[in-house]
Formats: sequence, C-alpha cells, structure tokens
Amino acid sequence: MSGPVPEWVLTAFAAVTVFTVMFTLGLGIAASELRWLWRHPGPIVRGLFCVLVAVPAAALAITRGLELPRLAEIGIVLMAISPGAPVALRRSLSAGGHRAFAPSLQIGVAALAVVSMPLSIAALNHVYAGHAAISPWDVARQVFVAQLLPLGLGIAIRHSNEPLAARIEPHLARIGTLLLVMLAVLALVATWEVTVRAGLRVAAAIVLTTAAALGLGHALGGPEPATRTAVAITSAARNPGLALLVATLNSAPPAVKTTVLAYLVISVFAIVPYVVWRRHARGRTPMAP
Repeated sequence: MSGPVPEWVLTAFAAVTVFTVMFTLGLGIAASELRWLWRHPGPIVRGLFCVLVAVPAAALAITRGLELPRLAEIGIVLMAISPGAPVALRRSLSAGGHRAFAPSLQIGVAALAVVSMPLSIAALNHVYAGHAAISPWDVARQVFVAQLLPLGLGIAIRHSNEPLAARIEPHLARIGTLLLVMLAVLALVATWEVTVRAGLRVAAAIVLTTAAALGLGHALGGPEPATRTAVAITSAARNPGLALLVATLNSAPPAVKTTVLAYLVISVFAIVPYVVWRRHARGRTPMAP
C-alpha cells in the first residue's frame, strides 16, 4: 500500500494499539465472569452462527445481487469470512454489550477462526473456481498475538493482583483511547484515496453488508438487550488483518486488497449509528449484569 503513510508505520502502530487495547480490556475482566457462558449457552451458539455463517452468506448474496466486479466482490466476501476484529470488544462494551458475554463471544470467535477461515476459503474456491488457501497455523498465530495473548495477560493480572489491575487500568484506557484516535487518523490518511476509488456500488455493498450483519446480530443475540448489542457489533466488525493475510499469502490482485481497505474504513462509519442507538437504549433500560 503506497501513500502518505508508509505501510510499515501503519502496521506497527496498529499492532501497538491493538495490543494495548486488548490488554487493557483484559484488566477489566474477572475470570469468574467468563463462567456466565456455561450457564447461558444459547446466546453464544447463536452469536457464533451469526458471525461465522450468517454474515458471510449475507455478504455473498448482497454482492451477487448488486453485480459487483468480481475482484471487488471477492474483497467484500473475504472480509465477511474474516471474523473477530480486535477493537470489536471495546466497541461492544462501550455500547452496552454484556460484560460477561461479550468477552466470551470475542474469545470464541477468535479461537474458531482457526477452523472457520480455511473451511470458508475452501468453500469459496468452489464459488469462484479459485485455488486460494490458508494454513490454520497462520490464522492461529495472527489471532493469538493480536487478541488472545494481550487479553489473556490482562485477565491473568486481574486474577492475580486485582488492586494493581484496578490502579493501572484507567491510565492504560486513556492511552488506548489516544492510540485509537491516532490510528484512525493515520488509517484515514493512508486509505482515503483507496476508499474514494472503490466507487459508489462497492461502497453501497459494504454499507448493506454491515447493516445486514448488525441486523442479523441484533435479531439472533436476544433476548437480553446487552447480548443483542454484543452479537450485532461482533458480527459487523470484521478483521482486516486476517483478510489481508489471506490476500497476501495467495498473491491476490491489488483490487482485492483495495476493497478490503475500503471495507475497513466504510464499515467503521456504518456501525456508528447502531452504537449511538444502543448507548441511548442503555440509558433508558437497565442492563444485565
């Protein structure tokens, strides 16, 4: 990716930001909260189905219905099969997502991506008559380093020394917020031209896919408002790191990577109205513990 921001700068800054955000989130999660999952398996099963199956199916239907150029269609579907955006957990919790459920869903999605990504790519090879592939180990390394490791470290510190976690969490949260703002600015500068060149039909397909993911997640995440919020945001926020990893390992044409970057930028803004709505709804309705 060429442009005003060198690719290595954006990649390194994103890695530091994601690690800081996930570590800070871990500091706020008590290990005992994750046991909620075993007492309420229904929402997690529906959430995983939505993220891993329903959203990719919706993306394929939308892109085929709009008759997009083949490479743009592949880029959107590639994002749709790439689950577990690292910042999804932060957005979910800030919008009123269930404090115990949202981390469990994020961990489950990240872990299952190791299986779902290779299977999804194998299925899409039949659709596109392609020969793409990705090793489960490549996926595992990406989700472990970017998500599971920092989140697990934070949870472990909270479990072993809760006063320390409580003392440093607010400071790291402020640093994480600042890093996210700076990363957003860098990403906009780096991808603005790419996003504009994507065209209106591609942008419309991305918005529709994101809206469909939010709608499916909200419908399948119930009956509690807090679990609806968590599933909706986790479904809509896709993982550009995994999508670009697949594109790079398979030497995809530049148009595929361009669409992935456009999806990243457009979907961030497309999710905002839902986040605002859920925050207002949280203010009117008592949330589940």
